[in-house]
Amino acid sequence: MPAVGADALLPEDARGQSVVTGAAWEPGGQRHGARTRRGSPRAVLITMRPKQWIKNALVVAAAGAAGALGRDDVPVRVGLACLAFCLLASGIYAINDVRDAPEDRLHPRKRHRPVAAGQLDPGAATVLGVALVLAGLGLAALVRPLLGVVALSYAVLTVGYTIALRRIAILDIAAIAGGFVLRAVAGGAAAPVTLSRWFVLVVTAAAVLLAAGKRHAELRRTERAGGEGRRVLARYGAGRLRLIIAGAAAVALFAYGVWAFAGSDVDGIPWRPLTLIPFAAALLRYCALIGAGGGEAPEDLLLGDRWLALAGGTWLVVFALGVHAAG
Repeated sequence: MPAVGADALLPEDARGQSVVTGAAWEPGGQRHGARTRRGSPRAVLITMRPKQWIKNALVVAAAGAAGALGRDDVPVRVGLACLAFCLLASGIYAINDVRDAPEDRLHPRKRHRPVAAGQLDPGAATVLGVALVLAGLGLAALVRPLLGVVALSYAVLTVGYTIALRRIAILDIAAIAGGFVLRAVAGGAAAPVTLSRWFVLVVTAAAVLLAAGKRHAELRRTERAGGEGRRVLARYGAGRLRLIIAGAAAVALFAYGVWAFAGSDVDGIPWRPLTLIPFAAALLRYCALIGAGGGEAPEDLLLGDRWLALAGGTWLVVFALGVHAAG
């Protein structure tokens, strides 16, 4: 019987397939079965990172967790807030790709990004990024001025991360987590509704887990390749990152349990407590995937691992049924 390594836990995208086309990479970075050039519209779309938009579902989830989605025109405002954050994120990705192009060309996966690969002009990417950021900020401000402030805070934090914070140990993880927390705050601001402190703590802890898992995967990849990675990785050790991951997972699970059991039953059905089961399953599965070396691109795990997707989908269904029942 052949041995099964830790990579067997990972979805195919995390084991070396292209997250854009599904084609496999050769050791030298060449791709099987992919076109050598992408048209400009395709390059623009890839630069916008539509896969990353899944993170902005937190804007909707935060409002739903507060029980606000069934009120008046709240779904429209929250939907527009989610769109605004998608525009913001895509714009910042485009600007970052121009800044990071020299570094990306040395990365086994990032060197195939359109700007780094010479498939999208840096000037065009900059114009695209600025336009998307301005559109996102404008849309957020139109929905509610307070939402505009939250969106601006997100943009400033993200740019600050790119320029400086990602090179400072611990602060880099805090900045990534802060971006997720601001998404949740945006959902509350758009509704508008007051978010539970316990729910915000869940988001914070889960975001720290994602960020530490990302650094853990980068560290493992760098050690296996025997090359140089981000300079900030030298200030982390695998043991310290595992401690952060374990602590964040414990806090997230505890805080979620408190939040879930603080809710009232609807027609005798404890909808919120029922969501704890798939939440715990998804959390533990994600931790297992991090232990196997995954997590450098969280969206790939969320979309590519069938068991994680099953747990997440189950949580979403039960959560949505509870929100609808509370109506």
